[in-house]
Amino acid sequence: MTHTADAAGKPLPTLRHVWLLLIAPPILFLASIVVASLYFGSTSGDAQTIADKVVGELPVILAAVQLALLGIFERVRRNERLSLRDLGWQPSPGQTVWRELALGAAAGIALAIAYLLVLAPLLETAQRSLGDFVPPGQILPSVSAMPLAFLLANVVLAPFVEENIYRGYALARLLPRFGAPVALTLSCVFFGLLHWAGGFWYILLTGLLAGGCFGALYVWRRNVIVCFAAHLALNTIEFLASNQA
Repeated sequence: MTHTADAAGKPLPTLRHVWLLLIAPPILFLASIVVASLYFGSTSGDAQTIADKVVGELPVILAAVQLALLGIFERVRRNERLSLRDLGWQPSPGQTVWRELALGAAAGIALAIAYLLVLAPLLETAQRSLGDFVPPGQILPSVSAMPLAFLLANVVLAPFVEENIYRGYALARLLPRFGAPVALTLSCVFFGLLHWAGGFWYILLTGLLAGGCFGALYVWRRNVIVCFAAHLALNTIEFLASNQA
């Protein structure tokens, strides 16, 4: 159900910036891939060589996209005069920062273990048996080729940038408008689409599992600290695992 006023009867803010921040990440990532392809295509006419070079530069592209998203988000935040508290970076009454960090880290670690031991093999099996537009087993090797860039993109930037956009800003504004089921579905869909370069099954995995977990934590705890901690724990373990492969 869509609402136009809060519990006190005040009109809810428009969702123009919400849609902008949800749609911009996958489009910006796609545009970056296209620009990189055109750049490498100017020096090589071989399609496979171009593709290999783009994949090799994927960590740098990811870092650049995260920085661009941070800039877009900061523009929106300043335009709306939002503080960190407005974005959920303060615990609710009865909560403490350390407890929220611990809860989030525990959830992120559990999700990371499930991904590495169960979900990643299932993902590769689905790619091999059902097909995908990304070759099976390509995700971790492609992003771990440049560990410093991958560390910047996936560990330093992604948890902060993506949790601000998808949970702290977008989900917080979708919830009073549409209710939890629709708001969570929308945030999961767009979060999954951000990860389109991993393939169709990776979109589903990140959208439903990671996005669902982070979104559920936000709905439960009503702060972005717990989501950030979960995201950071998951991506840190993924980074460490990618450099052991």
